[in-house]
Amino acid sequence: MAGEIETGAYKDVVLFLATAGVVVPLFQRWKISPILGFLGAGVVLGPYGLGSLAGEIQWLGLLTIEKPQELSQLAELGVVFLLFSIGLELSWERLRSLRRYVFGLGALQVALCLSASALLALAVGQPPMAAIAIGAALALSSTAIVMPILAEQKRLHAMAGRATFSILLFQDLAVAPILITLTLMGQRSDQPFSPALLLPLLPAIAGLAVLFIFGRVLLRPMLRSVAKARSEELFIAACLLVVIGAGLISAAAGVSMALGAFVAGLLLAETEFRHEVQTRVEPFKGLLLGLFFISVGISLNVPLLLDRPAVILGSAAALVCLNVAVVFLLARAFGLKSRSAIEAALLLAGAGEFAFVILGQAMAQGLVEQTAGQTVLVAATLSMFAIPFLAQLGLKLGGRRVAPAELPRDPDTVTADSKPSVLVVGYGRVGRLVGEMLERHDLPWVAADQNPKSAEQGRRAGKAIYFGDAARPDFLLRCGLADALALVITMDDPEGAEAIVAVARELRPDLTVVVRARDARHAQRLYELGATDAVPETVEASLQLSEAVLVGIGVPMGPVIASIHERRDEFRKALNRPESPAGRARRFRQDRQI
Repeated sequence: MAGEIETGAYKDVVLFLATAGVVVPLFQRWKISPILGFLGAGVVLGPYGLGSLAGEIQWLGLLTIEKPQELSQLAELGVVFLLFSIGLELSWERLRSLRRYVFGLGALQVALCLSASALLALAVGQPPMAAIAIGAALALSSTAIVMPILAEQKRLHAMAGRATFSILLFQDLAVAPILITLTLMGQRSDQPFSPALLLPLLPAIAGLAVLFIFGRVLLRPMLRSVAKARSEELFIAACLLVVIGAGLISAAAGVSMALGAFVAGLLLAETEFRHEVQTRVEPFKGLLLGLFFISVGISLNVPLLLDRPAVILGSAAALVCLNVAVVFLLARAFGLKSRSAIEAALLLAGAGEFAFVILGQAMAQGLVEQTAGQTVLVAATLSMFAIPFLAQLGLKLGGRRVAPAELPRDPDTVTADSKPSVLVVGYGRVGRLVGEMLERHDLPWVAADQNPKSAEQGRRAGKAIYFGDAARPDFLLRCGLADALALVITMDDPEGAEAIVAVARELRPDLTVVVRARDARHAQRLYELGATDAVPETVEASLQLSEAVLVGIGVPMGPVIASIHERRDEFRKALNRPESPAGRARRFRQDRQI
């Protein structure tokens, strides 16, 4: 019947949501990375944890995730959303500036770590083909674990963070060639090598080209059309369509879903929708990444670990030491200082999520024997568990503050985005005039507007205008509120202006907030909410009209301006507000003109 619900089908989802509700607040209170909590919860809730006891104690089955395979498929979207967010943080120009580290440092790291791991596998008796497959699986680190840690530690713009991201990006690019190479290796025994065997690369290249072309042509107009509908639900649906659709297109072409989502993020990074899209996808990214970490914990084969502890622990330790040594030496060779090099090396010491994909394919093709493959996977999982601890050690060795010495010295390396001195909310006629005046005084500024047409026109004029709802704290922070000297609200929406003043004052108690008010009563309300200065358009228009008519009929300029100042002061006293610094500066300039 339509009203009947199979509650068991939702048990795994409920367990995950309950875990997220407990783990994140608890670990944040303890100042421990929530990643560790999710990993540990996966071990406990998985078939090798409480699930192993459910046969004897039946009620433990209620606390066990019964379908980890289905959960892991959904968890893969966490990596997809993560790469999409990373793409939004970049731009094609910034990506080009990182090419030396992506295709130099990243390529060498994959090649050397693959070779070293393969040699170790050969040394312990693995056949050459199996050794290469194992080396390829262990050469790739975990983007899903490392990047959130870098963001949490505020180290993304440090030299170590830039180098780490560059290596991780090349690793993601290398996944498709590695998988295709493994396929060729599985065929070598049956047929001689032929250039035709490289044909599987063509769909991957064509798929990325199609994604790039259609993204350039369709993404921006689609989001602009959706934004005009002024429907929050429709905009969220469009954002999800972009992320998942780009991932599916790349997957159909034989490339990882995460790489397709990254390209889509890059295509949107230079548009006016960048910050609003970031704000909308952030909750999905956080939840799905938590689900991904739980799936990693579930995959830890505890019985095998207990059966072969020395081999597995030794393999995990050897993997960590090998990766640290290779990345540290390469980073030093590319000009990183010792502190940055050791931080990057520790971040990249563990294995990654693609180890499961690569070794799974290798075992399916018979390149790697099942027992050996499962042993390597458990060792790789343990190294992933160690990443948060290694990151903390790297943070202590690398330093918390981004020092000038850490910043790149060569022009090929990207520099941090310049921060706006003033954030302007509302880019209509008043907002444009405010922007022009700021430019006359060489003050950098960024504007935000909920009208997609205004944002589009500003972008065409070369201005930094973003579409989005400035009443959302995360959107304001992404636009640069944390570093801005002042916030100017010019929008003709009294309730919207009040909401933004309240949010901005809560985020930045020290911020200068200047607001366009509709009338005296609205100005009073804005002052109560924390505005530094409220400018009522009815009062100011009346004063300017009075000044113009008095001067026009012959009254001397001096007495006119003095009376205007007197009336403005009376208005301020009526609102019980002292004259603001902006008002004093305005009066001083007018006095000098007399």
